[in-house]
Amino acid sequence: MNKRFNLPVLLLTMLAACDGSPPEDMGTAMEAEDFERGPNNGRMLRDGDFAIELAVFEAGVPPEFRAWATQGGQALDPRDVDLSVTLTRLGNQIDEHVFQAQDDFLRGSSLVYEPHSFAVSVDAQYNRRAYGWDYDSFEGRTRISPEMAEAFGLGTETAGPAVIEEAVTLYGRIVPNTDRVRAVSARFDGAILSVHAMPGESVTEGQLLATVESNESLQSYPIDAPIAGVVTERIANPGEQTAGRQLFTIVDTSSVWAELAVFPGDRERIRLNSEVVVAPATGGATIEGTISYLDVFSAANQSVNARVVLDNSDGSLTPGTFVTAQVRVAEHQVPLAVRRSALQTFRDFTVVYAQIGNEYEVRMLELGQASGDWVEVLGGLDPGTRYVTENSFVLKADIEKSGATHDH
Repeated sequence: MNKRFNLPVLLLTMLAACDGSPPEDMGTAMEAEDFERGPNNGRMLRDGDFAIELAVFEAGVPPEFRAWATQGGQALDPRDVDLSVTLTRLGNQIDEHVFQAQDDFLRGSSLVYEPHSFAVSVDAQYNRRAYGWDYDSFEGRTRISPEMAEAFGLGTETAGPAVIEEAVTLYGRIVPNTDRVRAVSARFDGAILSVHAMPGESVTEGQLLATVESNESLQSYPIDAPIAGVVTERIANPGEQTAGRQLFTIVDTSSVWAELAVFPGDRERIRLNSEVVVAPATGGATIEGTISYLDVFSAANQSVNARVVLDNSDGSLTPGTFVTAQVRVAEHQVPLAVRRSALQTFRDFTVVYAQIGNEYEVRMLELGQASGDWVEVLGGLDPGTRYVTENSFVLKADIEKSGATHDH
């Protein structure tokens, strides 16, 4: 059985199995357990009649720890309590937070950055007695064995530098390449004896189109196709006089033009020989080319025509159809970027899933420029982090199924 082909069915089956107590290799989302909340919506930590309420405070300030101490249900002066918190993040990264008294609470000294997912160790001292608590507060984290990661088709890469291409979007249509259009007339005026090509017919170079009897010599001679292409127009019937007129039009569509409208706001950024990727408006494969001509006059709508010569030997581009084009105008080397395919949403954040061993956890991203497959990362991810690039929706589904929370 092809594992990738059956991935949706496999995913639903495996995640459904997680309703009980799944083994490690089934995909185990790791979230905070239920706990007692205090009057400030924090986690209550008790030892006898002494208690600390610990909360991550985020209202109007960057996330920080705040704590309230009580004994026998009565508030204690925060200046009488020594408090420190150690956070152990995925990958054994340690964050130390010390607290200072402020008003009626203790305030942590450092930012509690996202994700708020860590093992927590709390140490307090009051009235010459030490207190301690340890607990896990995980969010956006799951564990999947290598065998299941392979079955789910999880692909990973290491985050690092990339080239971000800046592009301008233009719109236009496909037209015949006039270098590949031929108007066919008789060399000598005379009577048309026979016609051998019909409109819409494909002809080869040198193929007989018509036979004409010269009015002067009374000798007959052939009119042959000067190029290979399609007969788009025939104004010739047996018995008629050629009368110096055009008898056939032949168009070779193996090469076509994309004529693109460049409006004033983009004009300064578009240059001759700029690289272009053209996509049919109806869908289909894209075709690459370069701008070979920029008109010196603007049209009635103030746009300037830009022309791209395109190879159409496969016949995929039909003259008259509309296209969208991405014109590359600049390249930027950025120190850190991720694949666009890796991006998912978590709460109000755009995230990727970092991999450390068999565990996967969200990384909230601050994003910059984006182009093609790549998106620049300005913050939230360390260079060198391995992250999931393919089928990351598996992790999102597993974590969402577990009822991901943001409790502290």
